[in-house]
Amino acid sequence: MARAAPRRSVEGRSGCGLCGIAEIEQAVRAPFRLTRDWAPAAEAILTAAEALPALQVMNRVNRSVHGAAWVSREGAIQLVREDVGRHNALDKLIGALAAVGADLDAGFVLMTSRCSFELVQKAATFGIKALVTISAPTSLALELARGYHLYLASLSLSKTGGGGVVQFNL
Repeated sequence: MARAAPRRSVEGRSGCGLCGIAEIEQAVRAPFRLTRDWAPAAEAILTAAEALPALQVMNRVNRSVHGAAWVSREGAIQLVREDVGRHNALDKLIGALAAVGADLDAGFVLMTSRCSFELVQKAATFGIKALVTISAPTSLALELARGYHLYLASLSLSKTGGGGVVQFNL
């Protein structure tokens, strides 16, 4: 049975699907449970976070695009996609993962953007089981991640150059 399209108050011009919706409930899908039996190690996350800037070709030029990377369990970056929009960067990465038939149990996504519910929902819908971003998730993002059983973490970077990982759900 087809789902009814959300009623919009104005035409949407954004890739995230939020523009023009009347109620937030129209954009949030009920979570389903992902099967996940592992979580990325902090060392793997930090290794990838350190390597990602050098692989962001567009960002090196204009310093204004988001990166989305597919990272192995060991922390090796396999794919990187960039876009001025964080949702679009993730869309491009998901497309690249689909094109190569990636094993979604073999890695996680690292993004150079804040963590919103749309990214959590998009990642889980494709079957990605772990998402790491540069900032703490919104409360709705965290609630959905828990519902999906999606591993969620953010980078905690200090002004002295050190860094860590804040895990929000295991």
